[in-house]
Amino acid sequence: MRDPLPSYPGYSLRRAANATAADLSARLGAIGMKQVDASILLLLADNPEVTASALGRQLDIQRANMVPLLKRLEDAGLIARTPIDGKSQGLALTEEGRETMTKARVIIDRFESELLARVPAEHRDHLLPALDALWR
Repeated sequence: MRDPLPSYPGYSLRRAANATAADLSARLGAIGMKQVDASILLLLADNPEVTASALGRQLDIQRANMVPLLKRLEDAGLIARTPIDGKSQGLALTEEGRETMTKARVIIDRFESELLARVPAEHRDHLLPALDALWR
């Protein structure tokens, strides 16, 4: 069958994103994590006491969707809320959250290394800037 679809960058990008997301999801699933959970833990590791709204803006997640995500992580004992001022609460990793984040980071770092190894060497330095240009 003749397939014109791979000549469209958007189509190829979607196929690549779906394939890599499925692989990473399976790897993180081995430690009971979803990609969004791992993203939240990684951001909290570098930004202790960030607010839920700032975290949602960074991840482009609507407030209504952030609430159940954070509740699940809090119920699992991975994050805790700490008062910042009279009305705001910051989020921070618990000890268990730090341990889980470290496991997730190892999985993600290995995944990213393997992913980059699949890209021809002459394109590696340009891959991230090109991808960033599409969404930033």
